[in-house]
Amino acid sequence: MKKLIIYYSQGGKTDLVARTLAKNLHADLLRVIDLKNREGFKNKLFASINAFRETKTEIAPKSVDLTPYSTIYFGTPTWNGNPTPAIITMIDRCDLKGKDVILFATMDSNRGESNVKRLEEKVKMRGARVIESFTIATKDKTPEKLAHDTEAVIEIKDLKMY
Repeated sequence: MKKLIIYYSQGGKTDLVARTLAKNLHADLLRVIDLKNREGFKNKLFASINAFRETKTEIAPKSVDLTPYSTIYFGTPTWNGNPTPAIITMIDRCDLKGKDVILFATMDSNRGESNVKRLEEKVKMRGARVIESFTIATKDKTPEKLAHDTEAVIEIKDLKMY
């Protein structure tokens, strides 16, 4: 039973969570790259608007073959209470029929639940079965604390069973 973690990370915190999950769950990793410049105040403002509107973006890789995987994780930071355009674009390009999906969102504030709820709606429309979801608060956490919190979620949610 192969697992794949598909995620987007801009600042590195979601990357750390995804890598910690992959290491502990023996999963493959696929980082989605947003080819649009999201740096700087103006670009971050537009990125937040794009997340709210679910505007598609150019990504790399353009798509992924999920055939070898039975369980797919999707992870994203929370932008204005929403998933990032890069992860929404990737989900819309995936055939998730018959796949078990686990969703996660990182967040500086407390708006990650709305992010995960929207991810759940999106993957279900693509034919997936959501078997678990979680959020991880990242604000003011050291990399060590963030890795520790991720490992705690693995135990609490019993993610090794999937």
